[in-house]
Amino acid sequence: MIKNYLKIAWRNIWKNKVFSAINIIGLSVGMAACIVIMLFVSYEKSFDNFHTKNIYRLNEVQTVGSQGTTQKVALSMFPMGATLKQEFPEIKNFTRIHWGEKYQLTLEKKKIFLPQIFFVDSTFLRMFDFKVIRGDRETALLKPHTAMLTEETAKKLFGDADPIGKTITHYGDDTTSFIVTGIMANVPKNSQLQFDALFSFSSVYKPWMFTNWGGNWLNTYLELAPGTNPTLLDKKFPAYLKKYLKGDGWKFLQLFVLPLKDIHANSADIGLDYINYQKFDKKSTNLFAIIALIVLIIACVNFVNLSTARSAERAKEVGIRKSIGAYRFQLAIQFIGETILIAFMALIIAIALVELAIPYINNLSERDISFNIFNSVYPLLIVLGGTVVIGLLSGIYPALYLSSFNPVRVLKGSIKVGKDKGSLRNILVITQFSSAIFLMIATVFVLKQLNFMQKQDPGYNRDQIVNIPLDGVTTKKYDLFKKELSGSTLIAGVTASQDILGSHLDQTGVTFRPANGPKEDLGTTLLVVDTNYLDLYKIKLVAGKDFSGDKMPDGSQFIVNEALAKELLKDHPKAPLSSLVGQRFGFDSLGTITGVAKNFNFNSLQYKIEPMFMVSARHWGFRNISVKINGSNTAAALALIKSKWDSIYPDYPFEYQFLDDHFNEVYKADNQVSKIVGILAGLAIFISCLGLFGLASHSAERRVKEIGVRKVLGASVQNITLLLSGNFLKLVLFANLIAWPIAWFSVYKWLQDFAYHINVQWWIFIVSGIVSILIAFFTVSFQSIKAAITNPVESLRSE
Repeated sequence: MIKNYLKIAWRNIWKNKVFSAINIIGLSVGMAACIVIMLFVSYEKSFDNFHTKNIYRLNEVQTVGSQGTTQKVALSMFPMGATLKQEFPEIKNFTRIHWGEKYQLTLEKKKIFLPQIFFVDSTFLRMFDFKVIRGDRETALLKPHTAMLTEETAKKLFGDADPIGKTITHYGDDTTSFIVTGIMANVPKNSQLQFDALFSFSSVYKPWMFTNWGGNWLNTYLELAPGTNPTLLDKKFPAYLKKYLKGDGWKFLQLFVLPLKDIHANSADIGLDYINYQKFDKKSTNLFAIIALIVLIIACVNFVNLSTARSAERAKEVGIRKSIGAYRFQLAIQFIGETILIAFMALIIAIALVELAIPYINNLSERDISFNIFNSVYPLLIVLGGTVVIGLLSGIYPALYLSSFNPVRVLKGSIKVGKDKGSLRNILVITQFSSAIFLMIATVFVLKQLNFMQKQDPGYNRDQIVNIPLDGVTTKKYDLFKKELSGSTLIAGVTASQDILGSHLDQTGVTFRPANGPKEDLGTTLLVVDTNYLDLYKIKLVAGKDFSGDKMPDGSQFIVNEALAKELLKDHPKAPLSSLVGQRFGFDSLGTITGVAKNFNFNSLQYKIEPMFMVSARHWGFRNISVKINGSNTAAALALIKSKWDSIYPDYPFEYQFLDDHFNEVYKADNQVSKIVGILAGLAIFISCLGLFGLASHSAERRVKEIGVRKVLGASVQNITLLLSGNFLKLVLFANLIAWPIAWFSVYKWLQDFAYHINVQWWIFIVSGIVSILIAFFTVSFQSIKAAITNPVESLRSE
C-alpha cells in the first residue's frame, strides 16, 4: 500500500510540474533560511556552555551628575574581588582579568606580538574550564612571573621544542620575564574570553592596587555557591559599598552580577565591555529566528493555497477511490504522504542551498558556523523530524479538505469544488504579503537609521584621519614621531589621545571647587589628549580657550563639554558657561578649567551626549595617534607614515585604521542585523511571489474558455490582463493596509532605543506599497498576458 501511495504521489508531482516546482522551490528556500538561522542561533547560544562552575561577572552601574544619568559598565575595582569573598559566604571564589593587546613576547632573538593576553589571578583556571594540555591548572599561575601559553602561541615561539620551564620576556612599561609553566588548548571560538597567553597577576601587583577604590580597570568574576539567589546578593551590595568607599561615593555606584552564560547575548546595554568577543544582542538573534520562521510559514502557506486551488483536479480521483471502498483516513494519509514527499525533495535542495550559503553567512557574521548534519545523529534527527512536521503542517488541511468530498456529488458533477475556499486563499495571500511588506519596510528603516548614524555630523571632523595604536613602549617616542611627520605637506596634523572617538570612553571621579561654595565630587567621562587635539578634530569652543601647550604644568588644564558645564552650574542655572573658566577642577591636585567645548558625540549615536572633560596629561601616556592626512594623495601619505614609523620603531609592526573604518566597526553588529533582515525580507517576498505566480497560473487555466469568449466578443489584451490581475492586486493592496500600522508601531518603538534617530517617514510606506504592487503585477501579468494573447480558437475548439 505504501509503495502504491508513493507511486501515485510521484505521478501527481510529475504531472503537475509547475505547481510541484513552485511548492518544492518555496519550501526549499524557506527550509534553507530556517536551517541557516537556526545554525546561527545555536552557535550564539553555545557561547561559554563548556564551563561547569556557577560563574557570574561583577558589573557596575555608575551614576553621573545631578540628573541621575546612569550607565552600566563591565569594569570593576581591583580590591572588590577579595573583599567580596571576605564579606559574603555566598561567594566561593573570585578571579580578576586585566587584558593587554598587541603584547610583545621575546625568546632570545625571536619576537612576536600577541593579539590579546590576560593577566589573571591563580584562581582563573580553577573557575574556568579551558583545556590544559600540560601543567597543573591549580598551581601553574600561583607564583609571580609564571605564564601559560596556548598551543598556537607556543608553536610561534618554540616551534617543536618543549616550552615548559623556558623563560620568555616582555619589553614594555616594565620589562618582565616569565617562566612557562603550562600549555593550553587554543581557546574555542564560542568563548567570550579570547586570549593567546595567561600571565600571573601577582607578577605586576603594585601596592596602590590594593587600596585603589576609585579606579575601574579590570573585570572581576565570581563563583557563587550552589543555590545562591543572585538577586538577593545584589541587594546586599549597597551596604558593602558604603563600608569600603570613602565619603558619599557609594551613593553613585551600584553593583550587580550577570551569569557568565548570559554575558555574550544579554549585555547589549553594558559599556566598556572590552573582552566580550563577538558580543551580539539576543534580541537580534531572536528576531532572526522569528523572521526565518515567518519565511518558512509563507512557504507552507503556498502549498495550502495551491493544493486547495487545484482541488477540482483531484475531486474525481477522490470520488472514484471512495466509491470502491477507500476510507477518508486512507485518502488523508495518501495526500499527507504526497506533502511529506515534496518536503523531503525540498530538503535535498535546501541542504544544497545551506552548503552554498554558509560561507557567505560566516563572512557576513564573522562566525565559524558549520553544517555537520551527517556527522551527528542529533542534528540529523532534528532536520528529518522538522521536515516531517513541515510536510504534516503543509498538507494536513488540504488532505482533510480533499478527503471530505462526497463521492456521489463529485461524480455527478454537482459539487463546485474549491469555490468556498476562495476566501481562505485570499486570507492566506494577504497574510503572506503583509508579512513580506512589513519586513520590507523594517529593512528600509534599519538601513536609513544606520546611514543616519554613520553620516550624521558628530560635532567634529573625522575625514582623512588615520589612527595608529600605541603601547607602553611606542608612546615614549610619540613626540619624535609627531615631529618627523609634521614637516611634510602630505600631513595636515598629528595629535594623540588615550582613547579613540566612537569608543565607549572611560569614567573617572573628579573634584570641582567653585569660587563660591563647597567642593563637589562627581563622576564623569574622561578623555586624555594632546594639546592640539581640539584643533586637529575641529572641536569648537563656546567659552574660554584651548590648551596652552607647555606654558602650564602637565595635567593642570581641563576643557569640559557643555553637558558637564551645565552640570557644574546646576546651582546657578542662569550663569553663563564662561563663568566656569578659571574655576578649580581636577583630581587630588586641582587644576583649572580653561575652556568649554561645544557638545560632540564622543560615543556611538546610540547614546546621548553625556558630561565629559578633556585633560592634557602627557605623563599618563597615550594609546592612540591621530594623523590627519592630505586626502589628495592618500597612498603617498600612508607610505610616508609607515616609513617614519619603521625608522623610529623598527621592532614594532606598523598598524593603522582610518577613523571612518573604526566607526564602521562600532556599528558592525547593526550592519549585520540589517543585512540579514534584508536577505530574509527578500526571501519572504520571493516565496510570496512564487505562490502568487502559481495561483495566477491556476486562475488562467480555469478561465481559459471565458477568456476565449471575451476575446471573440472584442476584449483587448489589456482588458483581459487587468481582469485576471485585478483580484490579486486588490489582495496586495489590502495587505499593505494591514502591514503599514504594524510596521509603523514596530519601527517607532525600535527607533526609541537610539538617542539620535530618524523620524518615521510616511513616504516610505507609500513607496513600499507601490513596490509591492508592482512586484505582484509583474508576477501575475506574465500568466495573464500569456492567457490574453492565446488564440481563442484553441481554447474554444472543444465547444
